[in-house]
Amino acid sequence: MAEQVNRKPYVREVSPTRWFLRDRRYMRYMAREVTCLFIGAYTLMLLVGIARLAQGPAAYEAFLAALREPASIVFQVLTLGFALYHTTTWFNVTPKALPLQIGEEFVPGGAVAGAHYVLWALISVVILFLAGVF
Repeated sequence: MAEQVNRKPYVREVSPTRWFLRDRRYMRYMAREVTCLFIGAYTLMLLVGIARLAQGPAAYEAFLAALREPASIVFQVLTLGFALYHTTTWFNVTPKALPLQIGEEFVPGGAVAGAHYVLWALISVVILFLAGVF
């Protein structure tokens, strides 16, 4: 009778909370994912602003005064930084996530990412123009 061999599959131990610390790519990925928390909080802040605007001039002025507080300014600057980080990392990964093919050839990744940056700049200029900055 043949001797039985124990063939348990190898299971690599992976920490459920620190797995992303093993590789820089994982850390950048998780940093981009964490930025959504700040974007979500900023969105909620804008919704509160809309609600205060609907409540009348006094409530809206109080909301604007709260936005001028140092803690609010720090939050807004942090959120802007995270939004810029998230946007640039997403634009840079777009050619890999959505390769653009024309005929038999693929459009170079730099052209796809560059087109996103150009459109971002154009839309920003239009919004600033409509806001009266220019």
